[in-house]
Amino acid sequence: MSDLSIEESEAFRVRCQMFLTKNANAGDPANLQDNRAFLAAASRAGLAGIAYPQEFGGAGLSVAHDRIWREEKAAFNYADRLFIISHGMCLPIINEFGTESQKQTYEADMISGRSLWCQMFSEPGAGSDVASLQMTATRDGDEWVLNGQKVWTTYAHLAQYGIVIARTDPSVPKHAGISMFIVDLASPGVEIRPIIQIDQGREFNEVFFNDVRVAAEDIVGSVNEGWRLATNMLMYERVAIGSGQTDQITQPRYEELAAAARNRGVIADPVFRDRIADMYILETCKALVALRTRDEVKAGKTPGPGGSLGKLLGSVVEWKFRAIAYEVIGVSATAWDELDEARRDVAMNIVTTFRVGIAGGTDEIQRNIIGERVLGLPREPATDRDTPYRDLLVGTLR
Repeated sequence: MSDLSIEESEAFRVRCQMFLTKNANAGDPANLQDNRAFLAAASRAGLAGIAYPQEFGGAGLSVAHDRIWREEKAAFNYADRLFIISHGMCLPIINEFGTESQKQTYEADMISGRSLWCQMFSEPGAGSDVASLQMTATRDGDEWVLNGQKVWTTYAHLAQYGIVIARTDPSVPKHAGISMFIVDLASPGVEIRPIIQIDQGREFNEVFFNDVRVAAEDIVGSVNEGWRLATNMLMYERVAIGSGQTDQITQPRYEELAAAARNRGVIADPVFRDRIADMYILETCKALVALRTRDEVKAGKTPGPGGSLGKLLGSVVEWKFRAIAYEVIGVSATAWDELDEARRDVAMNIVTTFRVGIAGGTDEIQRNIIGERVLGLPREPATDRDTPYRDLLVGTLR
């Protein structure tokens, strides 16, 4: 981390503010083209990929600059929110473990928004236990041939590329025979089917691979090193999900609950005030944990298991929000008048909270990681740790 003088920090902060005032609220954060327009403008202004090298399309600035950028961006709509996976998970992995050729080929387009990426780990029989995946990658000359299915793939229907893990050696234990690949989603044999969510959203997808050919140079890392890389990518994911996109202490769910209580006329009720204050405290603690995790990343460290603390806290915030919102809003949280936008919006937010305890690893998985890798508690018993994968009945093979 490079230290900035007070004058340098203030000058860069003003530069960020001027750019964001002009560009951040110019479009719809849920619209891909608007996201791309924002990132293209940021790239032209030298404000995209703040701490990534200029030779790979970044701004070549310091993590101190990046902190200021995130602080200022937090006051605006997340005009690049569709790129949270591209920038929060895929980009760091390519930058840390990719070859020079991969960095030159892909990073600039990722940073500037010209390409959107997705992460393809989960399968119908390999969710929490991702290492039980059944998708195969077989070497054929200068190519790998991929066959199998992925599920719950966020933004696959919008993405140009994906990072996928597949089994390359079934003769070794399940964690040892996995490799990671970059896949062009326009390749023959890739089929993407949307999953319609309970709130009518279409962020998730099933992705089918039928003899999809991937060039040998598009393997990330070494053959059978995929589980180590996937673990690192999951750490980045939990930081992105659990730490958010800001370097400030914020309480968005508290603000939403307080507004709902005012709207219903119960803000003076001491019971509701106490419950809403609990949310303020919990979100403040979550933000402080997130800041600590982000500081570790900015110091050049690959995210460690501590990222699961923020991820788990984020889930706790959501289920607490859900419980309090039901109390504050009452039956309108379940059956609402379409004309009552305030209650409808809160009700829809309640519906979407259920996914937070699943996406990026379930709460149970986060507790295991925290227990074993943060607190040093004994590992859970595993009878298949040393058994070759081909001798197991895992996932949908059961």
